[in-house]
Amino acid sequence: MFLSCYGVVMDVKISSRPNWKFLSELRILYGPGVYGTPLENTMRNKVIAVTVLIALCALYRVLPHPFNFTPVAAMGLFAGAMFDSKRLALVVPLVAMLLSDLFIGLHETMLFVYLAMAITAGIGMLLRQRRSVATIALAGVASSLQFFFITNTGMWAVTDFYPHTWAGLVQCWVMGLPFLQHDLASTWLFSAVLFGGYAMLSRHYPQLQR
Repeated sequence: MFLSCYGVVMDVKISSRPNWKFLSELRILYGPGVYGTPLENTMRNKVIAVTVLIALCALYRVLPHPFNFTPVAAMGLFAGAMFDSKRLALVVPLVAMLLSDLFIGLHETMLFVYLAMAITAGIGMLLRQRRSVATIALAGVASSLQFFFITNTGMWAVTDFYPHTWAGLVQCWVMGLPFLQHDLASTWLFSAVLFGGYAMLSRHYPQLQR
């Protein structure tokens, strides 16, 4: 699964050179007015609804909350699973993260966090055709584990909290284990909120269904 989602992310990064086509897509999706066909209107409504839900989760990060109990991984999973565009699946959660980080404060390991979120979005893309409680729960486990290893490895690499040796890296992982269960619990909870919330919106607003 990790190699598959990594390949998806790298494919997007390699093929996403700045171009006017993507900017035009953003203008159409988020700008005023609507598309001409019912299908295009549905796509636009879906993009806006998913973006709003992700933005609300990003807002939660700047409010007082239990330590290490955040929707970061859930945001990536939800974006990857719900956006049809691979670019949007990466850009929207990363921009939401950056905006909330500007309020919380930047830190030296944030690039590792963003890398882990991009991979999480890749895992979410694997859910597009097979979303269920079981697959979302398993994706949450995979996301939390790779988040744990990448961010803790980043902590070990760029700070002086642990010796820059193999033993120091293992020590960093071991010291981070108590936080892993909080991360997994928050990923499951916020995934339920996001996917469940969108399902409820779809039932009340049929224009979101496609």
